[in-house]
Amino acid sequence: MKLRPIDKYRYRKHYKIVFAAIVIELTAISLVCSALLISWLSSPDESHFTLNLAGVVLAVMIVAYTVYRFKDHPFMDEVVYVWNLKKQLNLIHRKQHKIEPLIEDNNVDAMVVMNYMYQGSKQLYELDDNTITLDDLAIKARHLNTKLEEKGLKLNTDDYDPGLLGQF
Repeated sequence: MKLRPIDKYRYRKHYKIVFAAIVIELTAISLVCSALLISWLSSPDESHFTLNLAGVVLAVMIVAYTVYRFKDHPFMDEVVYVWNLKKQLNLIHRKQHKIEPLIEDNNVDAMVVMNYMYQGSKQLYELDDNTITLDDLAIKARHLNTKLEEKGLKLNTDDYDPGLLGQF
């Protein structure tokens, strides 16, 4: 996954709309499905827990399908990009404790992965206005840049490939 510039205000506006639509759709569909299931399959003196649960499960399936179906729509572009970026950063984060020590051993692949993580995290933090952790991230990125200068390397986030994680 390549990093690309994102319009912060467009992303936030679309994210809020998508999130609100998901919440409203989940609520409405689960209520309708539960009510229909209860009216069709139950009597008034029975427990409706399983039918209510079935209504919620149906709603989740319908909403998941709807999101999947419209994920390629231009309106969803920034939102899906950020979801995918978070997914990729989470995959790296799970292996970070194995990767970071390899930077000290001048492992180029580890440096490529961590450079991507630092740059992607910076973009994500700026999009979400999470400025508290930017200072810690900048320190780690400076340390990596120092290692890169010592080795005479120039890295670009385009050098990152998710397949690199398989070796860690």
